[in-house]
Amino acid sequence: MTFEQLVFYILAAIAVISSLMMISVNNPVKAALWLVLAFIATAGVWITAQAEFLGIVLILVYAGAVMVLFLFVVMMLDINLVKLKEGFIRYLPIGVLAALGIFALMYMVLGPSNFGLDVTGEPVRFDADYSNTAVLGMQLYTVHAYAFILAAVLLLVGIIAAIALTIRRRAPHEVKYQNIDKQVKTQACDRFEMVKMQPVKEKPVENKKEEDE
Repeated sequence: MTFEQLVFYILAAIAVISSLMMISVNNPVKAALWLVLAFIATAGVWITAQAEFLGIVLILVYAGAVMVLFLFVVMMLDINLVKLKEGFIRYLPIGVLAALGIFALMYMVLGPSNFGLDVTGEPVRFDADYSNTAVLGMQLYTVHAYAFILAAVLLLVGIIAAIALTIRRRAPHEVKYQNIDKQVKTQACDRFEMVKMQPVKEKPVENKKEEDE
């Protein structure tokens, strides 16, 4: 076993263990931190495969920006863990079947018949001046240009749909909207009203006690 294979197996084991911990812990914040560790280990695997750009993007984008957003949303929401656990036993058989189906599909795509050394051959070693970013850019913007544009359009549609679902017009009794123009044009007479009241003379304390008795 070479040193590169040893590093690969260590990173792969860390990624698998952190993924299992992520779906098994009860605290959502701890689950997000385990997911960050899985991202870092997976980025290490990408770097060992000489895909430095994908590894750096996985750390900067997913382990950095996306996970910060996840943690912000999780910590801002009041998540009821007891309610989340309700129905776990009832839906466990469906979850097991779905997991087995996903693993079967992964084995069909990533099995030894498709990714074995007899199919792919020995890994290619590139020179020091090899640029993984340039190769990915050439593939994305030439061979897979239409797929890249389609993915961008789908992301744009998802952003518009999320905004449309979040910022929707509600009934006036449900939420109060702010009208800046109306606030600027408001005058004091629109907010204050002078009311004249006749003074009321209170009775002495002793007379009140007598009346109470």
